[in-house]
Amino acid sequence: MKNLNLVHLNGLRALEAVARLGSLQAAAAELGVSVGAVSQQVIKAEAQLGQPVFHRLPKGMVPVDAARPMLARLSEGFQSLSEAVGIGRRRDETLLTISVAPVFAARFLVHRLDRFSALHPDIRLRIDATTAMADFVTDGVDLGIRVGAGKWPGVDAQLLLPQLVFPVCAPALAEKLREPKDVLQLPAIIDGPSMFSWDVWFRAAGIEPRPMAVRHVFNEASLCLDATMAGEGVMLAWQTLAAYALDQGKLVEPFSIRAATGFGHYFVTRAGSRPPAKVKAFHTWLKAELAALEEPR
Repeated sequence: MKNLNLVHLNGLRALEAVARLGSLQAAAAELGVSVGAVSQQVIKAEAQLGQPVFHRLPKGMVPVDAARPMLARLSEGFQSLSEAVGIGRRRDETLLTISVAPVFAARFLVHRLDRFSALHPDIRLRIDATTAMADFVTDGVDLGIRVGAGKWPGVDAQLLLPQLVFPVCAPALAEKLREPKDVLQLPAIIDGPSMFSWDVWFRAAGIEPRPMAVRHVFNEASLCLDATMAGEGVMLAWQTLAAYALDQGKLVEPFSIRAATGFGHYFVTRAGSRPPAKVKAFHTWLKAELAALEEPR
């Protein structure tokens, strides 16, 4: 490893980041330093290597042909270092760290965790509620639960439950509904960032899609659910979002018609990894919990 004494490690990090990301600006953002600092590190590293590493072009930094093999090895090396740090941070096999969207954690998971603890009292849970996909190497996360198409790079995604959507409303409003088209008489509570619209359910119910009278629009599904429970209108919900409120009688599913969105709930782990026993235990438990949500209530 004597060659490592010839070039500063920060300089090698700068070279690798600029080559992979294509610009000083992007590398600076990833490394958490200024553009000027990255530029200086690159210049120093090139001087220590005794040859240029990049062409400076108007559209960014492009590696010279002679430097490409070295940069490829640097990327492999820093990836290995990152993985080593991740392994070093995950020593406690009794702690299971789960990355989930806040709405899934609040509306579904927290009401059921006592059941998992009863089955596995030796496993402690740490819930990381975030909409961002975890980095399983550096974040210390053991598994993630996400809703989407299941095609995220760098992870293995196992389908847990296809996402089905259906109207829900407060019991008092449900008394006004006799047939599916009657939902058009109620004001709608809209989840602004939603990946689907009411048209998905209208088609499944055999109703000609048409605009609804909108009462409220929120940027968070959990707020939509609160407004719906308060009797403000009707919402298009899905299994994990509405399950607890339906169980408690705070919401009603007035019709037994559910529509597939094409998305699903996925169990996400690091690509190519062999999940430890604690991850397998949570997967088995969660699959059983979700299986109970497949039928209308």
